[in-house]
Amino acid sequence: MTENGSGLVPTREAGQAPLAEYAAIGEGRTVALIALDGAIDWWCAPDMEAPPLFDRLIAAEHGGFFALSPREPCRVERRYRENSNVLETVFTTAGGSARVTESINSNTAGRLPWCELARRVEGLAGSVEFDIRFCPGTRAETVSPWLQANPVGDVYNIGKLMAMFRYSGDVTLHECGDRGVTAQLCTTPGSRSLVAVLATENEPLAVPPIERIDGRIDVSDFAWRDWVDKLHFDGEYNAWVIRSALALKFLLHSPSGAIAAAATTSLPERIGGEKNYDYRYAWVRDACLVIKAFVQAGAPEESQAAFSWLTATIRHHGPEMRACYRLNGDLVPAEHYPPLSGYRGSQPVRIGNDAKDQVQLSMYGDMLATATLFIEAGHVIDGQTARLLGELANQCADRWRIRDAGIWELPEQRHYTHSKMACWLALTHAVRLAEAGHIEPTWQERWRRERDRIRDWINEHCWSEARQAYTFHSETEGLDAAMFLTHRFGREENRERMLSTYRAIREELGRGALLYRYSGAQEEEGAFVACSFWLVEALAALGEHEEANAVMRRALEATQANLGLMTEMIDPGTGEHLGNVPQGLSHLALICAANALSGCPIEDGQH
Repeated sequence: MTENGSGLVPTREAGQAPLAEYAAIGEGRTVALIALDGAIDWWCAPDMEAPPLFDRLIAAEHGGFFALSPREPCRVERRYRENSNVLETVFTTAGGSARVTESINSNTAGRLPWCELARRVEGLAGSVEFDIRFCPGTRAETVSPWLQANPVGDVYNIGKLMAMFRYSGDVTLHECGDRGVTAQLCTTPGSRSLVAVLATENEPLAVPPIERIDGRIDVSDFAWRDWVDKLHFDGEYNAWVIRSALALKFLLHSPSGAIAAAATTSLPERIGGEKNYDYRYAWVRDACLVIKAFVQAGAPEESQAAFSWLTATIRHHGPEMRACYRLNGDLVPAEHYPPLSGYRGSQPVRIGNDAKDQVQLSMYGDMLATATLFIEAGHVIDGQTARLLGELANQCADRWRIRDAGIWELPEQRHYTHSKMACWLALTHAVRLAEAGHIEPTWQERWRRERDRIRDWINEHCWSEARQAYTFHSETEGLDAAMFLTHRFGREENRERMLSTYRAIREELGRGALLYRYSGAQEEEGAFVACSFWLVEALAALGEHEEANAVMRRALEATQANLGLMTEMIDPGTGEHLGNVPQGLSHLALICAANALSGCPIEDGQH
């Protein structure tokens, strides 16, 4: 996008907009991405894991989309309504200006049984002509959408999905057929129009009056603001925390309580690269960290729902944890590769995720730390969860010596330092929970001895005298920014070694306010947004508050370019946003950094 006067000018390259130009709307089940030019290029219905109804984001040549765009060149100003996920965009052309207000609607009592994507158009001054195109996708050319006549309104059948295009009486239809709808709308001062899409899968479709769909935009806005009003975060950087909490709320799957890592698949970590993954599933690691963020933001309902779903799902598929699960609790499918062009030619496009079968030892630390955080926030764990935590602690004590794929899910099985520190953290929390009577104490002496063995092993095999830093793994002198997440190891075992590690990481992996994930990553991907905020949290936890605040300010400047909505990565050289979006890790890391700087009295399980 480029600036022009008081607004931004939309841009597209080979039919696709920059990732930094996409805003999101959602309702706790689906998320739609809207480009600056008014085109919805991504929407999976009836939930985030479903095949997309609109997929031009990763299939420029034949993907589905829903465009509501001024016919003439325009400047664009947009914002989220205060404390809300309802989006407002003002388009200004030579002939006038109009405001578009967009929402995936819900009721005050919660989500609707169907998906309802609503777009209100209001004339502000002069007149603005909008071209409207509703073009359903073909699910990677595996289905052929067809229009079925119905007295209530024509419906599109896209595989198992049924969708209806709805519009107010002042919208002029030019074409309506199997390939979609082409229409036009012209605003005048004070005019108010609506276009909407209703969708459901394998269920009857309710068809509410246009006026009710329009009214639910404001009902949804009220529901978002009411949720924010009930948050309890009064610390530093409050406005950023609220916006990130609202972004995380997009990713909490309300039917189950699962938390998706992101709302998209296959958005590249480097343009033209191969690291393009499907993040529409719930990772144990990400879910635990989001629970932590929800606790710190003062959202106990969400943290309880997510923790309950996570423990129940692990028990169901146990005894050992999987790295990730589907949002309904099923196992994640193996990767397959639909023949799509990808975002700006980045291939392969992936559906499914093979990380599901990886060994990731750090999950033990995530789970035990989350349990501690949940309890110290004033909540109570049940007997089944207590038994699960004891079983996980025993697994950790048995398995910490093996090689794993690490937090970054790499193909090389190594003794990753972060994984070992996370195992140390898991057993530290297990002992603490047992001593406090929250879990069965039978094995606590064994946990204590193994914890100390892990500490000694780390200091013997993963500390580099030459670099004065803990290394990426036991067979390298390379570094890993995931060390920021294990700052408690420094707080309890060796603060100076951990601070020295952080200095080395910033020197090698830092690019201004941004950081790469690990040594060598700069050759394959952008800087990882969450790392900047993890550094803030780590510095604050180790008492370096002035430096932590300075890093926080620079990190916000570097990452907050798009309405506070963050992707996974940013290219430090160009500022281009990369990776899937909205990215849960980026937003939860911001919340946890702000909490650390605010001196929150709730003990952070990771500290």
